[in-house]
Amino acid sequence: MQKDVGSICSTEPNRLGFYSLFPMKLRALLALLIFSPALALFAEKSTSHPGYTFSDDHPGDATGKVYMGRFISHVMGHQGAPWLERSSREREEQPSKLVELMDIQPGDHVADIGAGSGYHVRRIAPIVGDEGQVYAVDIQPEMLAILERGLAAEGIKNVTMILGEIDDPKLPPASIDMAFMVDVYHEFSHPYEMTAALCQALKPGGRLILVEYRKEDPSIPIKPSHKMTAAQIRKEMAVHPLEHVSTDSMSLPWQHVAIFRKTAEPQAKD
Repeated sequence: MQKDVGSICSTEPNRLGFYSLFPMKLRALLALLIFSPALALFAEKSTSHPGYTFSDDHPGDATGKVYMGRFISHVMGHQGAPWLERSSREREEQPSKLVELMDIQPGDHVADIGAGSGYHVRRIAPIVGDEGQVYAVDIQPEMLAILERGLAAEGIKNVTMILGEIDDPKLPPASIDMAFMVDVYHEFSHPYEMTAALCQALKPGGRLILVEYRKEDPSIPIKPSHKMTAAQIRKEMAVHPLEHVSTDSMSLPWQHVAIFRKTAEPQAKD
């Protein structure tokens, strides 16, 4: 990078304006002093992505893609929608308790990432009310079609459905007070890119909530690659401009509820 700056100083002085008034060596020094912060920022951004690796030796419930030491799981297809709506879900997971823990307020703009059949969307839409908005994001058109039918059946109007991409939820910048993911994050094929995009979509101080099955507990009847430890959740969020607010591993029968808040700068790892 320094070679490029030196080249500009020596061969294209007219593009540097007032630099041409100074001797060559002083021009180079001034250019380095001015451009070094930008170069450092570029270098920081280019190395902040932890990267992905691949392995043929992976569990059957996972893809071969690895992120920060974790095998990424397969995605549950729209054929699994009935399981999301199962009658035993309240007893097994207590989603009504989860809604309380998320502390959603009237007027909030909330995004359900991986909204699926709309199980949670239908429960939080009445809470945010007419002054609020729920963004239901999913990458499967079939899931959004199921969700739309459920909203129509209940007459819910304050929901915007968004067909996202595997690395982009397609949310406007600084538009939401909170984004949450229920048993979804571990399926992201591009977790770094998705989380970065969600950080951009959050308003300053906005919250990101991950709800994940507890991998620490082998008695929870969920496939291992569809679980995460509390430590792994914090590890993966630490590379983003998020501060850890709390992790509640006791209130729900099967899941962690990890809450993060958007900050101005990336947080140092613990």
